[in-house]
Amino acid sequence: MAEEKKEKWTTYLAISTVIIVVCATLSTFKGGGYSTRSLMNQTQASDQWAFFQSKSLKSYIFEMQRDNLELQNQQNSKLNLSAEVLLKYQEKIDTYTKKLKQYETEKEEITRLARKYESDRDVCKLHGSAFGIAVIFLQISILLSSISALSKKKYVWFLSLVVGIIGIIYFADGFFLFIN
Repeated sequence: MAEEKKEKWTTYLAISTVIIVVCATLSTFKGGGYSTRSLMNQTQASDQWAFFQSKSLKSYIFEMQRDNLELQNQQNSKLNLSAEVLLKYQEKIDTYTKKLKQYETEKEEITRLARKYESDRDVCKLHGSAFGIAVIFLQISILLSSISALSKKKYVWFLSLVVGIIGIIYFADGFFLFIN
């Protein structure tokens, strides 16, 4: 009769350990996926900020050229140059002004995209962190289950179940982010 209880108990131990192992495996897999996505989003955000800097430099060059032409145009108007020459200066100034407005619009779009990538990166970090914590608790639970099976101590199995439940809660949090 005592042999039956031990066998039944070890069956539950094995089933609970398998469930915890499956959750630990999935947590590792999902955590790695979110970690990769976090890194990709960071890379894309960095690329966008580099593109922003490039646009800023180009904008600065056009702004300097426009300012220089405006000064020249002011000087030329004092020299009584032909209206045709003054008109060409003004057309070029207007072209540079349009280009500057275009760059400002592009920089706003680049900023929006970069911030979106940064936001996505931060969300992926939260998911990945929850899965990482889940893996820690689930691995400790597996270790305690193994010790319980080897030592035939039921209270160690109960401790492994408590730790495993904490791990499963963090595993679920990795999907839904309800803890943070």
